Amino acid sequence: MTKRAIGIWAALLAGISGASAQEIDQAKYDAFITSFKAEAMAKGISAEVYDREMASAKPMQIVVDRNNNQPEFAQAIWTYLDSAVSDRRISDGLNNTAARAAILDKVEAKYGVDKEIIGAIWGLESSYGAILGSHDVISALSTLAYDGRRQSFGKSQLIGALTIIQDGYARRDQLKGSWAGAMGQTQFIPTTYLAFAIDENGDGLKDLWADHEDVFASTANYLAKSGYKADQPWGFEVTLPDGFDYSQASLRTEKTVSSWHQLGVALPTGSLADKADFNASASVIVPAGANGPAFMVLDNFRAIMKYNNSTSYALGIGRLSDAIAGRGQPLSAEWPRDDRPLSLSERKMLQEVLTAKGYNPGPVDGIIGAGTQAAIRQWQKDQGVAADGYASAKTLAAMQAG
Repeated sequence: MTKRAIGIWAALLAGISGASAQEIDQAKYDAFITSFKAEAMAKGISAEVYDREMASAKPMQIVVDRNNNQPEFAQAIWTYLDSAVSDRRISDGLNNTAARAAILDKVEAKYGVDKEIIGAIWGLESSYGAILGSHDVISALSTLAYDGRRQSFGKSQLIGALTIIQDGYARRDQLKGSWAGAMGQTQFIPTTYLAFAIDENGDGLKDLWADHEDVFASTANYLAKSGYKADQPWGFEVTLPDGFDYSQASLRTEKTVSSWHQLGVALPTGSLADKADFNASASVIVPAGANGPAFMVLDNFRAIMKYNNSTSYALGIGRLSDAIAGRGQPLSAEWPRDDRPLSLSERKMLQEVLTAKGYNPGPVDGIIGAGTQAAIRQWQKDQGVAADGYASAKTLAAMQAG
């Protein structure tokens, strides 16, 4: 998976109230299917394949509803991790990776990607192959291409899905997946499939639905080409010194492990930290602000984020992989569970308050991006508190009171 956090969308969209968007106009959808043929053919899809596959495509209202509705509440990282690294998911991970150990060992040796990382992605993306998604990918992607804010994405992925069929890698009836077009046991969107999927067993197919050799090799190939480094940890929890400059706690700030250590960042002992190359590039992150756990993350964390561009997801994969490998440990710092994340309307309110106070967070769109975080940090510095840039209900309340 790629193109931002499709996997995380599913978690967020679970909170949508269910309000339906305007019903799809069948005649307009049919007209789009007819008009899009020329564009698909210009991209290499034959008229025969297009006509055959698009004849059975149907508009999907669920795709429009989920694509056009933005959830009001974001999921707290600790809530996400409670599920991602639950006792059940760990137990299932141990059992399923043990059952496929021979294949995973072979793939790890060939691609240089830790088998536990592959297993963790397998677990989070499809519950170890149990939940693949049941939507017809051609119908889902043609609906995205026809309607809404992600038409460009939908068009490119629809052409990708038709290419998969045309090139003989999978049959139409195999192309089942999520409402956003992610497919298989490790949820590749079509363009990712075309770029990274592997026919590991040489049977002429790149079967990410039922062939574990292809599933694991394709996942490893994607990570390897995203910069994953063998025999290096994804990261680990660290302890920050008193007076730590929280403006440095960002994926954008990279220092060597040794440099962070010299600044007083304490690495754990008896863990994966022992394998860390002290000359390796690393960042320190505080996903829940100064009152939550701190992590030092390395290149493998960034490779996981290329699979799914979400800090929560990458931490979930890292923590689950550690547990599957038998090296999982409870966090030493507690999550600030009493400090809930902001709703969409509250995030916009936060930006409005920052603007009114002269801190320039950028547009009032409810997206806590780099501009908003920088504005929060500046306000925090002016208040003499830890400038972690973390947007929470307590932060908003303090701004409104000041």
